[in-house]
Amino acid sequence: MSATLQPYLKAVRNTLTAAICVENFSSQVVERHNKPEVEVRTSKELLLTPVVISRNEKEKVLIEGSINSLRISIAVKQADEIEKILCKKFMRFMMMRADNFVILRRKPIEGYDVSFLITNFHTEQMYKHKLVDFVINFMEEIDKEISEMKLALNSRARISAEEFLKRF
Repeated sequence: MSATLQPYLKAVRNTLTAAICVENFSSQVVERHNKPEVEVRTSKELLLTPVVISRNEKEKVLIEGSINSLRISIAVKQADEIEKILCKKFMRFMMMRADNFVILRRKPIEGYDVSFLITNFHTEQMYKHKLVDFVINFMEEIDKEISEMKLALNSRARISAEEFLKRF
């Protein structure tokens, strides 16, 4: 882990640990409904102040909390056009399989690449510290995965170009 990534991930971990204190809370508008307040935004008094943790302009995390849910949106580092394309395709692949990831949202928040939604039902069924570990591990691995895909793409392009140019 790089020297600049460690404090960034530690700040995200501490903020998530503090914000994940969600509890069961029924809707104040519709009787017998329990919707994630961070999504429906019906009562302002139930929402926490959103927190943005930024490593640089392009790499940041938005943590929005409420009484019964927590939404984490992540903007992944994208240095050039190839990384933007790879990130978009990879996130699209994951979001199509959002049911298998349980806390992954099908559509990210505007300006971010991927979003997670943790509700009180998730914290009742799973360990809170394991949910935080999953998000931090995801943030570590996504950079590695995109870098590996970029290297593989460049090596394949180099081999293709060499084979093509052998004929001339």
